[in-house]
Amino acid sequence: MQDLKTRTFNYAIANGRLVQDIPYDAVNREYISQLVRCTASVGANYRAAKRGKSDADFLNKLKIVEEECDESIYFLELLKALNPTLEIRINELIKEGSELLKIFVASIITTRERIYNTKQK
Repeated sequence: MQDLKTRTFNYAIANGRLVQDIPYDAVNREYISQLVRCTASVGANYRAAKRGKSDADFLNKLKIVEEECDESIYFLELLKALNPTLEIRINELIKEGSELLKIFVASIITTRERIYNTKQK
């Protein structure tokens, strides 16, 4: 199984390859731009979270990862609606984004519990 650092990197690359095949019109251009930014941000912010100085720092950075990952799914859904010929490829990326999002949410919950338990001691 790939580690999350590699998986988030590959997610950004796969989205980058997808957008190279999307027709470049006024609407697609804006959604493509947003998608490229947020998918790259998932990996970049995950790397930053891994370097967090404390559980609280890790948690705050991981919440950014969660937000960017959810946003990437949204822009994929918009692009799918506008580019139905790419639906199968986009669905694969939505699936991967959703799986990553579940992992990040689980990590956030675990970290919150750890912070809470540490404060209770």
